[in-house]
Amino acid sequence: MSSVFRSAGDVGINPVPPERRALGTWDSFVLWADLGISFLVMVVGMFLVPGLGLGQALLAIVVGAVIGNLLLGIAATIGSDTGVPTMVLLRGPLGRRGSYLPTALNVLQLIGWATLEVIVMAQAADMLAMRIFGTGSAYHLWVVAFAVLTAAMAISGPIVVTKQWLEKFAVWAVLITTVWITLALLMSHDLGALLAKPGTGEMSFWLAVDLVVALPISWFPLVADYSRFSRSRGAAFWGTSLGYFVPQVWFYALGATLVLTLGIEGDPNAPIAPLLGAISGLTVGWLALFVLLVDETDEAFANVYSTAVSIQNLLPQLSQRALVLGISAIVLVLALLVPLVQYESFLLLIGSAFVPLLGVLAADYFALHGHRYSAAALLAPAGVPQGAAGVRWPGTVTWLVGVASYLAIAGVPAFGIAGVAPWLGASLPSFTIAFVLHATLGWLTGRSAQAALALARS
Repeated sequence: MSSVFRSAGDVGINPVPPERRALGTWDSFVLWADLGISFLVMVVGMFLVPGLGLGQALLAIVVGAVIGNLLLGIAATIGSDTGVPTMVLLRGPLGRRGSYLPTALNVLQLIGWATLEVIVMAQAADMLAMRIFGTGSAYHLWVVAFAVLTAAMAISGPIVVTKQWLEKFAVWAVLITTVWITLALLMSHDLGALLAKPGTGEMSFWLAVDLVVALPISWFPLVADYSRFSRSRGAAFWGTSLGYFVPQVWFYALGATLVLTLGIEGDPNAPIAPLLGAISGLTVGWLALFVLLVDETDEAFANVYSTAVSIQNLLPQLSQRALVLGISAIVLVLALLVPLVQYESFLLLIGSAFVPLLGVLAADYFALHGHRYSAAALLAPAGVPQGAAGVRWPGTVTWLVGVASYLAIAGVPAFGIAGVAPWLGASLPSFTIAFVLHATLGWLTGRSAQAALALARS
């Protein structure tokens, strides 16, 4: 059989059998804690101030992280219950063919994010090498190195990466480094004075909350790809939600504090350079930067691995390993050719589709199906009349209404389209609209079907 076809050991999108569900609460906590440790998390924290004062920013970070990670944990439990990845779960509210559109969007955004991570790691490594060894730039070689490393980790899979790399080495090195950076900032600056200083008012509190919510929600299209390996629903929920909550709050807070204490400014067109310079300016900051750089590899791994899993929702016969190698090659080419600045607006626009989609899935699973999906129905082949084989238009239309509400509230700055209430934030309103509308339509159509059946029998 050709190597492009799935091997016997490749679970693909089929339900993960019990004997392969090896991630307990601690395993999931470590996985998601490491995914939450990222240069890009600190960058978003930098954008909260000085528009908000530090005290307001910290409160917005905690409130947003509680909301966002609660929703992420809920999505993780659905993956644990069913044992299938996120894009397959979307066959429930959207149907098999209906899930193809969000799958295509997810593939695009994940390739974009994977490319972004490789670019960030290559830039950081290049800066480190030039600073420490006095060499010239070798950016393109670093891009190749990190693309190859990303492919190797994605081929290994989440269980191996979590248990053999993150738990044994990465999480401890990063914990020590993060504690050191935090203490260095607190011991060299007056935290009380920073907390007492008011913001300049350019950002509203709830818009800041929305920015914080957006980060854990951005992982929704991936979360079940990993929670399906959890031993239990509790392990999936608590490991995922708490695992991502802790570093998200910590690194958002560090980003905001770095802006106020070191006088750096967040630049949307070059978000990484000021942050790298700020960390390197601390005592032995280059060592801290190196540790954070090494840990950044798991972000790229998750994006490439989940891209392969998402493609298998479209073409389940393809080998995950072959897909990983092909995706990594695409990421390599993009990272070599496309500047970082061109990614932000595109990725934010694509990502906006998944906030209301989570609302649709949550309403369908919890409100309409009593916390139960049939894996056989989700995996029914095209052309089978029962199950989730076709397009389920109520869920699809509800999702599109949610996307429209998101874009109407927030606008699309990249295209010069102003939103009706960008200060409000669009994540929570669009999630709520999608959840309520889908639950209401499902209840009404269900009641209509019951009434028609009763009439036919009378």
